[in-house]
Amino acid sequence: MRILFDSKLSQFKTPFGTLAPAQVCTLRLRIPCSCRTAACELVLQDDKNEEDRRVPLVKEDSDELYETWVCRFSLAAPGLFFFYFFITTEEGAFPLYKQGDDTNMNEGDLWQLSCVTAALPAPACMQGAVMYQIFPDRFARSGSCDTRDKLQPWWLHENTDDMPVYLPNERGEVLNNDFFGGNLRGILEKLPYLQDLGAEILYLNPIFLAYSTHRYDTCDFQRVDPLLGTEEDFRALCREAHARGMKIVLDGVFSHVGSRSPYFQSAVSDPNSPYRPWFQFQHWPDRYTSWWGITTLPCINKLDPSYVNFIIDGEDSVAAHWLRLGADGYRLDVADELPDEFILRLKRRIREVNPEAILIGEVWEDASNKIAYDVRRRYFVDRELDSVMNYPWQKAILRYVRGEDDGAELGGRAMTLAENYPPDVLNACMTILSTHDTPRALTALIDPTDADRAELARRHLSPEDRTRALRLLRAAAFLQFTLPGSPCIYYGDEAGMEGYRDPFNRRFFPWGREDERLTQFYRCLAALKKGSPALRRGAVTVMEAGKGRVLFVRSAKEQSVFACCNRSPEPWRLPVSGKLLLGGGLDECLPGSVTLGPCGFCAIEK
Repeated sequence: MRILFDSKLSQFKTPFGTLAPAQVCTLRLRIPCSCRTAACELVLQDDKNEEDRRVPLVKEDSDELYETWVCRFSLAAPGLFFFYFFITTEEGAFPLYKQGDDTNMNEGDLWQLSCVTAALPAPACMQGAVMYQIFPDRFARSGSCDTRDKLQPWWLHENTDDMPVYLPNERGEVLNNDFFGGNLRGILEKLPYLQDLGAEILYLNPIFLAYSTHRYDTCDFQRVDPLLGTEEDFRALCREAHARGMKIVLDGVFSHVGSRSPYFQSAVSDPNSPYRPWFQFQHWPDRYTSWWGITTLPCINKLDPSYVNFIIDGEDSVAAHWLRLGADGYRLDVADELPDEFILRLKRRIREVNPEAILIGEVWEDASNKIAYDVRRRYFVDRELDSVMNYPWQKAILRYVRGEDDGAELGGRAMTLAENYPPDVLNACMTILSTHDTPRALTALIDPTDADRAELARRHLSPEDRTRALRLLRAAAFLQFTLPGSPCIYYGDEAGMEGYRDPFNRRFFPWGREDERLTQFYRCLAALKKGSPALRRGAVTVMEAGKGRVLFVRSAKEQSVFACCNRSPEPWRLPVSGKLLLGGGLDECLPGSVTLGPCGFCAIEK
C-alpha cells in the first residue's frame, strides 16, 4: 500500500493551485495504518532550496486501511515555495517526495506552491481572447510608402509568391534585407477579414525602424520603419482596430539594439557618448557583449538609469509613447534577458498610462519556476507579466496529435500549468501552435524533422500528406481553442500555409488562394471560444488522458463544457447528455451519443 497525496486533487489540497498572501491552505496525507505513524511534518522550502519552516500534521481520522493526517497554514508574502513531507514511524523516519502524480519515499521531486500578490492582475479583456500574430512585412500590402529613409541596402520582391532569401551571399552572409512590402495600411485594410475571423487582439512583430526584415535589430525605438509607413498610419490602424473592438500589441525588443542604431554608433565613436553606459564593452570600441554572440545585436545594460528613463520612466518614454499613439500593450522579446526589476517597473508604468495595458513575455518553459542566468524569476509571484507564450502546451499538443504521446503527457502538462499559474494568467496565456520562431503547425504535424535550409527549401508536403496534415491541424486547433488561454493564430495558419523554420515560416500571406474550408473552421473555433464563458475563463480539469484519448472539462459558474479528442485508431463512443457545440471527425452522431473516429473531437455543453 502506498502513501497517498496528489496536490491537484481537492481531497489532498485546498485550494487548488496558487495561493494569495494570508490565504489558508489545507493539506491532507493518507498514510497506511500499517506504517504505524508517530509524527508527520510538512517541510517548506523557499526558492533557494533553503528551509522556510516545518508545519506539523495531526491525525484527523482513520479507517481500516488508512490514517488521514492534516495541516493548515498560510504564507505571509508572495514567493515561490517547494515542499515535501517528513514522516516518523515506530520503526524509523523518512522523507516523502513527489513522483509523477504519486509519492515516493527517500527520493523524488518536490511539490511546488506559489503565493501570488493580487496586485496588477491580467486584464479581463485578454482572458480567453482570440489573438492573431502578424509578421508585418509578410501579411498585406496597400499602396506605397516613402522609403527614402529606409536603411540601405535593401530590395523588394516583385512577386509575393517568392521564397524569402535563405542562401548566404558571396561573403557567406544572410543579410535578411529582402522585403515583400507588407505595411500598416495593408493590415488596416484587412481588419474586416480579421474581425470576421474572430480576432480580438493583434500582436505585431517589430515595427520600429530597423535594417532587417524581422526588425529585431532596432535602430530607432520611436519611429515606424518607413517601409511599413508612418506614425499617422499606426494611429489610423489603432483607431480603426479599436472601433472594431480589437486591440494592438507591439513587440517590445528591449534587451538589445541593432549595431547600426544611433545609440550604438554614438557609443563606439565617442568615448564620452551618453549612450556608452548602455553597452557592455570588454575593450572599447571593438569588443562588446552581443545577443548570442551576434555582433550586429549589441546587448543593453537594462538597468542603466538613462536607459530605464528612456524606455520606461521618461514623460515620453518608449513604453508610454506607443501606448499614447494607440497601442494596447507589449510582448517582451527574450523576457528571460530582462531583469525582474525592469519588467515590474515597465508593468507599473504601462498600467499608469493605460489601466488595461497588456504585458506578455516570451518564455519557452514553465514560467512559474523559471531560472534564467542563475536567477529564479518572479514573473507571476510579483505580477510582472500578464501572460507568456505557451510553448509547453504547443509542444504537448503537437506531440499528441502526431501520435508521439498517447495523451498522458498532454494531460499532465495541462494540469501542471493549471496548478502552477495564477488562474487569470492561465486564461490569458498566449496559446500557440505556430510562431515566427517555429515551423508552421501544418508542416510540423507531418514532418517535425529539421535539416539545413537548402534542403528545407526543397521540402514540401505531398497532396496526400497535406490532406492528412489538414485533418491533424483541425484536432490540434480544437485543443488550442478549448484549453485555457488566449489562442493565437499565426498569420496564414488559418489559410493553410506550410513552412519549416525561419525563413520558410515567414512567407507572404496567400491572398486569393486561401483554404476557405480551413479558414471557416477557424471562424467556428473563434466563435465557440468567444461565446462560451467556460472556455474563456473557466477552470480546467483533465478527466481522462491516455490510450490516445483526452477529455477535459472547463467549468465556470454559468456553464461547463466537456472537450474530447481521440487520437487512437479505435472509435470512442461518448454518451451525450447536453448540447453538442462543435465536432469534427465524428463517426456517428445520434441522440444521446457521439462516436469519435481517429482524429475526431467534440465540445459538449452540460
